[in-house]
Parts: sequence; C-alpha cells; structure tokens
Amino acid sequence: MSIKATAMVFTATDQPFANKQISLKDIDSNEVLVRIVYTTICTSDLHTYTGKRSSPTPCVLGHEIIGEITTLGKKIKSDYNGQLLKVGDLVTWCVYAYDDKSKMAKKGIPQKSDGLYKYGHHKFDSEDGLNGGFATHCILKKGSTIFKLPDFLNYKQAAPLNCTHATIAGAIRLARYLTNKNVMITGAGMLGLSACAMAKEGGAKNVFAMDINKERLDLAKKFGANKLIDGKLSADEIKTLIPKEKIDVIIDTTGIAAVMEKGLELLAIGGRAIWIGAVYTQPPTQINAEMIVRNLITIKGLHNYTPNDLGFAVDFIAENHSKYPFEILVSKEFPLNELSNAFEEAKTGKHYRIGVKQ
Repeated sequence: MSIKATAMVFTATDQPFANKQISLKDIDSNEVLVRIVYTTICTSDLHTYTGKRSSPTPCVLGHEIIGEITTLGKKIKSDYNGQLLKVGDLVTWCVYAYDDKSKMAKKGIPQKSDGLYKYGHHKFDSEDGLNGGFATHCILKKGSTIFKLPDFLNYKQAAPLNCTHATIAGAIRLARYLTNKNVMITGAGMLGLSACAMAKEGGAKNVFAMDINKERLDLAKKFGANKLIDGKLSADEIKTLIPKEKIDVIIDTTGIAAVMEKGLELLAIGGRAIWIGAVYTQPPTQINAEMIVRNLITIKGLHNYTPNDLGFAVDFIAENHSKYPFEILVSKEFPLNELSNAFEEAKTGKHYRIGVKQ
C-alpha cells in the first residue's frame, strides 16, 4: 500500500500547525485505516493549543472524529455492536484504544487501562503520526472500539459523538434513574446542552440549566431545559426561586470549583453530583463534609467514558437528531489546510464547535 497522507502537527502553544506529509505502510491485521472526513475542535483541543493543558509535542490534535474505512485489517470483521464492517463505511470510535484484558478494563473502567492509546493526545513521529483528527487519515490501533454510523446522520451531528455526547452518556449512567427527578445542568456549553437533551429524554421531571450567559441559557431551551437559572445567583438566592423543587441530580460541566460547591448546596437529601468538567487545574474545591454526610450526598467523577457509553450516544443521536438542533452547534467550518485559522477563530469563544473538513 502506498498512500500519501497529510497531518497538521501541533508543535507549540499558539503556533501555526506544521503541514507534514507521510507515506503510509501496510496496516497490520488488527488495525483499520480510516480516511477522515470531518473533525470538530473540542474545548480540550483549544486548551492544549492555548497552553491551558499539557500534551506531548509534537502531536496531531483532534479526537472528535468521523471517517470512512479505507482498509480493514484481516482480523477486523465487525464493529462493537456486531455490525459487519466494509470499506466505505462511515465510523466513529472511542477516543482511546485499550487492552480488554487489563486490570482496569476488568473493573469496568477501560479508559484508565495501563498503556492506553489516546487519539489526539499521542506523540507524533515518523512511524506513528496518524493518530489524531487533524489529518487526512487515522490508523485505528488494536483495541479500538469502532461504531458504524447511520447513513442519515450528517457530519456536524456525528463528529462530536465520541467525546461530547459519549461523555454525557457516561454522566447519565452515573446519575442512574432520572425518571420524575429534577436534574440541574451547570454550564450550558456543548456538554451542557447534550446533557439537557439526554436528561429530558431520560424522563426527568424538570431540567434546570444554569449558566452566566443568557444566550446560552436561551439556547438550552431548544435542548430540553425548561427551567433557566442565572449562574451569578448564590445558592440561597436560587433556592428562593425554586422553593417547591428539590434538585435530585446535578451534572457539572464547568469544572469551576465555586460552581461545583454551589451545586452541592442545592442538592436535596440523597442527591447525586456528577462532575465531568474538572479536567484541568483549578483552585481546590471546598466541601462541607458534614453537609455531605447528613444529606446523604453522592459525588461521582467521570473522565472519558466506556465503549457502552459511546454506543448509547450513537443510538441517542440517531433517535433524536431531528428533535434537537445539534448540527447548529457546529457554526463555522474550515478546510484542513487552514487549521491555524480555525483555532484562532475557536479562541474567540463565539462558537460551540468549529468543523474541519478534510
């Protein structure tokens, strides 16, 4: 096999991406070669680009990826759900490859397995350069969990599946039963809007969206939120606004210590707090231990997700792609060769997601 591929390589904070040409060798029997068709710039990509989080350099960023199968390894026959795979199929995959026999995988947390291979986070070199979304191709390693995508999903709906929506699917799993419960989502960014929709479809009695940005709150209504809360208000002020409603579940997407602390104060007895936003350094979170104990509060953290969560997310978007306007969240597009401009536009904060077309 002689295929020329292009990778846009991140080398340093706020620096233009380097265009690297790569000659592909034959893949092995446990790998899949994918031609990337679309990648969205995730907030964590932007954090790496601006120096807010560390990443090996040089590397190919991008993990919210979808692509068409170009070559299947001889041992790869079907996706995670048992659907037969063939050349030309549109697929997504978990943001990591893992060993299903590892200790952590057997505990049910494969995303923390030893030797995890994370797409969009792995170091770029001449032998292993196509491992992120901002390239023309990606090689899916042994242990990658692949999902065939429905033909009716468009690229804007499908690309964020394997990060945004899969992470929220994991949060919903940890929140457990939502039927007739009051659910509050703190932060109405991409994750928060996805959480509003999943909570609504999960049977929540009320879906509260809390943010300091009024435009984001207004958009949250289109994603299932029926109660909007100004994030500038204190916990006591919020309680006076909703005296008859007790918050059973809070899903925090902000990662901001003060917001997570406020959320704990709002929880009813027996409430659950699911924290997914705290993935970069913040001031320490101050927790009132007596309140946690007396009110029987459960706090659960989630970093990344399991393959089943991604499967749930694929099914959710397939079933609800016409009900909620997910595609409008990707509000601007750039070609791959203008990736530096795409990231500079993403830095403005005007967009939930920017799409990169390969």
